[in-house]
Amino acid sequence: AEYLNGALTYHQALQNPQWLDGDWWRSFWLLSNKTPPLTYILTVPWLNLFGTSNDAASLVMLPCSAIIIICVYYLGVLLFNPTIGLWGAAISQLLPGLYRYRLDFLLDYPLTAIVTLTFCLLTIWKKQQTWLWVSCLGISFGCGLMIKQTALFFLFLPLLWTLITTIKNRKFEKIAQLLCGFGLSILVFYPWYRTNWLLILTSGKRATIDSALIEGDPNLNTIHAWTYYFKVLPYLLSWSLLVMPIVALIIYGLFKRRKRDKIDIDKHKNTNSINTARWLSIFLIGGYVLSSLNINKDHRYILPLLPVLSLVLAWGLLSAKLRVGKYIPGVTIALAMVVMLFNIFPLGGQWLTNILSPKMAKYPYLGKPWPHQAVIEEITQTRPYLTSTLGVLPSTPTINQHNFSVYGKQSNFPVYGRQVGVRQKEIEQDGRSLDWFITKTGEQGSVPEVQADIVQLVEQSPDFQRQASWPLPDNSTLNLYHRLVPAVTVESRSQYLAPIHLDKVVVPSTSPPGVPVTVTYQWSGVSEKLADGIVLLTWRMGKEFWIHDHGIGMGNIHLGKYEKSADGLAVTETMAMLPPEDIQPGIYSLNAIYLNRETGESFAVDVPTVSIKIDPEAIATPSPELDLLSQFRNLAPNLALGLEGLEPIFPETARMNQYDPVQDYLKQVELALSYRLEDSTTQAKHQDWAYAIALARVLQQDVNGAISAIEQVIELDRDNAYPHAYLAFVYLYDWRGKAAEKAIAPAIELNPSVSEFIGLRGIAALMQGNLIQTWQDLKDFWQTMQ
Repeated sequence: AEYLNGALTYHQALQNPQWLDGDWWRSFWLLSNKTPPLTYILTVPWLNLFGTSNDAASLVMLPCSAIIIICVYYLGVLLFNPTIGLWGAAISQLLPGLYRYRLDFLLDYPLTAIVTLTFCLLTIWKKQQTWLWVSCLGISFGCGLMIKQTALFFLFLPLLWTLITTIKNRKFEKIAQLLCGFGLSILVFYPWYRTNWLLILTSGKRATIDSALIEGDPNLNTIHAWTYYFKVLPYLLSWSLLVMPIVALIIYGLFKRRKRDKIDIDKHKNTNSINTARWLSIFLIGGYVLSSLNINKDHRYILPLLPVLSLVLAWGLLSAKLRVGKYIPGVTIALAMVVMLFNIFPLGGQWLTNILSPKMAKYPYLGKPWPHQAVIEEITQTRPYLTSTLGVLPSTPTINQHNFSVYGKQSNFPVYGRQVGVRQKEIEQDGRSLDWFITKTGEQGSVPEVQADIVQLVEQSPDFQRQASWPLPDNSTLNLYHRLVPAVTVESRSQYLAPIHLDKVVVPSTSPPGVPVTVTYQWSGVSEKLADGIVLLTWRMGKEFWIHDHGIGMGNIHLGKYEKSADGLAVTETMAMLPPEDIQPGIYSLNAIYLNRETGESFAVDVPTVSIKIDPEAIATPSPELDLLSQFRNLAPNLALGLEGLEPIFPETARMNQYDPVQDYLKQVELALSYRLEDSTTQAKHQDWAYAIALARVLQQDVNGAISAIEQVIELDRDNAYPHAYLAFVYLYDWRGKAAEKAIAPAIELNPSVSEFIGLRGIAALMQGNLIQTWQDLKDFWQTMQ
């Protein structure tokens, strides 16, 4: 379901492409910032043709199967003969590992197809060595890295072997061809990796080491780690297709007496320039060893070896035809077809599959329907005109955050599922920050122990009511809870006073400083204006003030299917604001400015008479959780403290990102505070605002915007060394080593005792090829850290 979410995201993005806009391309690559997106992109045409269903997405596996069939056949022709090529192509479609995993929308089957294609093109080039074939090879290799990084596990050794032997034989034209082919592959994969390289590195530990620890995978210093894939090969190949070819090859090798046998099995074989056994061994053994080096293991991670193995199996079956019996190949293939049918359809053949192909059954679901779509419809009907974040508390294979996000996106992005309640210290905030929750009786799936606490909080809190329940096919019950007073409600309004109108503001008459205060804003106006609007709200008394900027409806207004029918809307926001702890007591009144995020249009908004008295002696009243923009504005100034200030920023922004899955609050902060910094009447808070803008742009991976914002921070906070280091880091992220070296120099001058500054200078030197400076700085950094 996580991969289906990626495909649906790219489907949405490609509805209105802007091919000549560099910013659009950057945002396009950022849509999938950890997983290479080529499979998602290739799925989009199928979604356009057949709709956004799961079955439509799975149709992308059809061309993958075609690629495998064609490439296995041509590999057979190149390395053996056309007969083995045909049998190998047929066997490749009968291997349980391949037909089992092509029924799921996973990256491993497309990866298998592109690895087989690349290996086939490399084999063709070794024979023909033309510029055309090496160009195709380079593009194919680049596509492999755009599907999944593990393509390198299977192609690294064959490519390295080819390059070494070409250099050894001093075939300089062929070396030039290989280098040009690699250059073409860079053109294919460079834009995405260039944009996302830092997140790829930082997410690698979670995807490999952390996942391996959770799943209990064997350590690399154990025999089991190196025999894991050897043990699962019988499942992926089936005993029916594994035993007979191996036995036949042994018999053929031991008792091959007649010359006619060799002629029959090897007829039409082209032995020019390729030693078949060695070449296949390089691919198969290299892929096996490098895959075993990956501590995170799964049956499907070895799938790219199977198409080439099907050629070995075909060779063995045809050997059996010579020495064991001419009917053996046909009987074996017929048995494999029967096993395949029993594995993918519930025809009652489990007794056979349990013997010949265990653990590979994948049946179509024929039970009662699951209520995912009904949940999405209940939410969207209750809260029309709004996107919603659904807190999904269980995490089973069928009830989890990713599944609900898929159904939400299929309904034009109105609902995002998120798993919350996984950290004890965040449970209270999770429960106060979302309006919708899903709970389930019975099995809860892969959840931490603290999950029970948030389930209890939601089910017993007077702030929530059970909106609906559904019986599940596993005899448990799914419950949907909704907050009684949601943060935002939107209603259609046929008449409205102005394009944007603030109808009413409700606040307590008094409140102490430094304590969240409940506030309700009621807006009305043109639907598009409301959806695109950011309001800059200032509560002021003379020169004293605090701000409560946010997108109208917290930026969650989503017209969707109502776009043509809803000319006007009424929006009610119930949230909390935070008067600063050091603000002067007194009576504060409100003024408001409207800012259109799309057009840049801005104007003052008439405000009804409203005021609040800040009194240290006042009694605080209960309030909701602070809105995300207020939380972020309070968090960002910690950047000025350096490493100590950075420590709370990352877990806090990760938590906030769960509540806003598209992180629109960052764009709202950036636009609102950028507007304020241009307004000379509100300069008193400018340094904190500049830090917030810089952090928001960094988290959006807006390199040029972040550089500009940090330069503004440096201008405002001149005596602080850390902004210089932040600027150097952004330059390093953008692979601008010289600029990073210049940026870090003032930081070292202002505070030479911070070892991280020396480390940044060392990395900048490395990017420039200055190995002596790199060695000196990184050595000093390492010694300081110890």
